[in-house]
Amino acid sequence: MELTWLGHASFRLDAGGKRIYIDPFLNGNPKCPESEQTPERVDVIALTHGHGDHVGDTVDLAKKHGATVIAPVELADKLGSQGIENVKDPNKGGTAEVDGVRFTLTHAQHSSSDNDGNYTGEPCGIVVRAEGKTIYFAGDTNVFGDMETVIARLYKPDVAVLPIGDHYTMGPEEAALAVELLGVKRVLPCHWGTFPALTGTPDALAEKVGSGVTVERIDPGDTVTI
Repeated sequence: MELTWLGHASFRLDAGGKRIYIDPFLNGNPKCPESEQTPERVDVIALTHGHGDHVGDTVDLAKKHGATVIAPVELADKLGSQGIENVKDPNKGGTAEVDGVRFTLTHAQHSSSDNDGNYTGEPCGIVVRAEGKTIYFAGDTNVFGDMETVIARLYKPDVAVLPIGDHYTMGPEEAALAVELLGVKRVLPCHWGTFPALTGTPDALAEKVGSGVTVERIDPGDTVTI
């Protein structure tokens, strides 16, 4: 599995023979490399919630590439009404599968609406399982107890993708507690540095989690192997 950060909270995951985009905010994302703004292939798009900096280019990409879109049920309904033909609509605790790649929605704590302020269902995290590996994408959440009692216990993620920017998500202090609750030894920080309000940094997180946890310090466009 190869995971590429596209800036902000957007990722490309190559797993199980599929090219998967998580929260594909590409155009309009000041941190997304220009070379990544027009994908040549999109098989699956998975969304954590309805904010514009996460839904991003979903509608255009899904229509252009015939991609399967996985989103929380209310958001999925909205996207289906916008002409996306292949939409899967699990709710929290539910799993959708695409050719052996499993996407399970988890709890998350924050808001969710579209750019017009319309309700788009409750926000979620996403656990992706493929090739014997598990990645947890936390979305825009703060820290919460289910990270330990549910996500760590049931899914045992190999890598956690956590927001650290502060202001709109948890910052490094809460993210460090999330790392402890999840029991992970490898973290990929996101949702930092995109805009001035997002002041958290990977260095600040690394200082708080200590030497026993690897905090990936990568630039947008860089790829890590899971």
